[in-house]
Amino acid sequence: MAETPQSFLQTAKFFIYASGIFFLYFYYGILQETITRTRYGEEKEKFTYSLALVFCQCIVNAIYAKIMGKFFLDQGEDTTRRVYYASCSLTYLLAMVASNMALQWINYPTQVVGKSCKPIPVMVLGVILGRKSYSWKKYVFILMIVVGVALFIYKDSKATASTAGGGIGLGEVLLVLSLTMDGLTGAVQERMIAESKTKSGHMMLNMNLFSIGYLAVALLVTGELFTFVAFVQRFPEVMTKMLIFSVCSALGQFFIFLMVSEYGPLPCSIVTTTRKFFTVLGSVIFFGNELSNRQWGGTFLVFAGLTLDAMYGKTPKKEIKDGKASKEFLHSRTSI
Repeated sequence: MAETPQSFLQTAKFFIYASGIFFLYFYYGILQETITRTRYGEEKEKFTYSLALVFCQCIVNAIYAKIMGKFFLDQGEDTTRRVYYASCSLTYLLAMVASNMALQWINYPTQVVGKSCKPIPVMVLGVILGRKSYSWKKYVFILMIVVGVALFIYKDSKATASTAGGGIGLGEVLLVLSLTMDGLTGAVQERMIAESKTKSGHMMLNMNLFSIGYLAVALLVTGELFTFVAFVQRFPEVMTKMLIFSVCSALGQFFIFLMVSEYGPLPCSIVTTTRKFFTVLGSVIFFGNELSNRQWGGTFLVFAGLTLDAMYGKTPKKEIKDGKASKEFLHSRTSI
């Protein structure tokens, strides 16, 4: 049967949104690894300014959310309690900073695969704090993710002998911290949406504004602001990369919102999961982060678990699309 103009338009829009998510976040991941793992100048200096990087990202995100709220989204009055925004933005911020800092000790594929464990703390804290229940299929899919990550990060005896100390390092510890904060963020988000039906635009704007405030204080207290400014003066190209990195993140969120709003969270989850896999592949190709056969097996197991969980692990219930859009926005870091 011939495809109608309406169905053709829907298909075309889907591929446009999916392509936007794929290419923007793929480039976002490449830029993140470029910024954090490049050695700058004759002294081979490392970029260690995770607070400044996230600060730049939050400013661009807040500007994006403000523009969307003023010209594209009319979401009415926001009745969400400020304490929810304050606590949720803190955990969201700690997750992002810890994830970026981890790249100083681990490679990008490890970060992406490790951060793919997000459903685990979200589910655990949902059971403990939100008294939620899940189907047996979801537990099976989450177990697949756990086994896949274990296979990926397990260090062979030869590799352990050649690395300082072996075992679990600071990078992996930071990933665990980031995942824990992701779980707390998800739990608070569920409460916000349940109590106040918090809209995506309100959540995006207020959480980034609170994050900017937290980061401004942290940059001054730690003195990172001054060392970062000096670093940028020596290597001004870093600032350009940071701005492009942040814009890719904001525009990627725009396509995620469109995807969730028009097609629901399932297609968006599959697209973002596929994008993460190709980001790992891109990191291997462009940055020489070689993976063993065991790590490739773990990677496939992780993304198979994520895809199956997106398709079959959800409990049938009425979806709150705007809330789903908000959570897709917050958990799109590979950073998405």
